[in-house]
Amino acid sequence: MNFHTESGVQLLHIEASLGHLQMRLVKESKLRRYQQKRSKTMQVKLFKISQQYQVGELTTSELLSTCKHQNGPALRRLAVLNLGNNCLEELPESLATLHALEKLHLFGNQIKTIDAKIIGDLRNLTFLNLNNNQIKTIPSAINRLVNLQYLSLDGNQLTSLPAEMCALSKLTELHAAGNQLSALPLEIGFLVKLSRLHVQKNKIKELPEGLGKLIHLEIIDAAANEIRIFPTEIHKLPLKELYCEENPLLDALPVHSIQEEEILTLKEITARYVMKQLKDRRKMVKYGDKVFYEENPAWSYMRRAIRHYPNIRDMLAQASKCALCGASFLNTWLECVRFVDGHRDLKLSNSPGRVPIRALLCSYKCFNTPGHEFYGIAFP
Repeated sequence: MNFHTESGVQLLHIEASLGHLQMRLVKESKLRRYQQKRSKTMQVKLFKISQQYQVGELTTSELLSTCKHQNGPALRRLAVLNLGNNCLEELPESLATLHALEKLHLFGNQIKTIDAKIIGDLRNLTFLNLNNNQIKTIPSAINRLVNLQYLSLDGNQLTSLPAEMCALSKLTELHAAGNQLSALPLEIGFLVKLSRLHVQKNKIKELPEGLGKLIHLEIIDAAANEIRIFPTEIHKLPLKELYCEENPLLDALPVHSIQEEEILTLKEITARYVMKQLKDRRKMVKYGDKVFYEENPAWSYMRRAIRHYPNIRDMLAQASKCALCGASFLNTWLECVRFVDGHRDLKLSNSPGRVPIRALLCSYKCFNTPGHEFYGIAFP
């Protein structure tokens, strides 16, 4: 093949490539025009729907249903929905179809009940704001919102929170201020990622001991409640801020008191003996002037035997430890209080002054030991 032939082939190849490129550009141009036209059409439809809604021709439920009918596939991809400051009395059924929804604002409505089926279907939800409604109960189906990170229930009429809510292992913020809560779920320790807890302006008398397990908790706002004392392990949390003003906190007013040793039940005596043996793997043995340590045979026996009694094992797992001697006990204890400085001891950035922290002692023998910082509690 001569030079002219090769050049001609190359030119034909280039022309074919250019033609193919031109066809692609034409197709892309048509596609863009089609998408723009469709977008404008959808905007006009949504504008008309919005006008109908604003003048009261459509309820919120009808609005969602109309949007779904006009552009169902696009609405199913909706990630953020703000229905705040309307007159909703219940959750629109159409919400259950918005499976891609991540943020939902329902604040400032007149919602009285939460439909368990609707809320349970929003499994991609990470943010839920239900502030300032008239909600009295939260359904147990809340535990199906497995991706929820932020939950705000301020300004409702809640008297309790469901234990199932504590299965929300990704929850980092819980707001429930301005309700009528008298307690928080005992299972709150399962909210392992919780960093902010706002429960001010309620009727809470005592924060649960499980609070001490929340190793990421940095802020607690429990102001304006009925709290007298804080959980035993609150000093182990990485708290930066603690708000506890307007609570009837215990104060140190020492009075003379003679305490006698209590009489323990047989169950308590047995449980304490078993737990002591399970703790003491090695025992001290004296031979003359020499001291040796050898394996405690009771430890080996107890460990083997307890495997066959799961109920007893579960019961002993609920035991507590004496704040003074470290011994384990089951059901009989002496409730005490110690006072710590919020700034110096708890390392708080704000300064709530002296904070009363609950402490449990195993016996009056420990309580009567001189030199400790624990006070007995006498409620009027």
